[in-house]
Amino acid sequence: MTISKELLDVLVCPQCRGDLQLTAGKDGLVCPKCRLLYEIKDEIPVMLVDEAVRLDENLKPLK
Repeated sequence: MTISKELLDVLVCPQCRGDLQLTAGKDGLVCPKCRLLYEIKDEIPVMLVDEAVRLDENLKPLK
């Protein structure tokens, strides 16, 4: 089961309030503006800025 379309429509980035995009693997939500990845664990998006994964300019996780 994945996140419902209705939930995706109302979720925004907690840092900038921008739109989020579902990852190709449907295991996270990406804010392209802030370059943050919010992981989805047990079908629940973890919408905490402190737990988000920072992404580079190509939206790949920083190493």
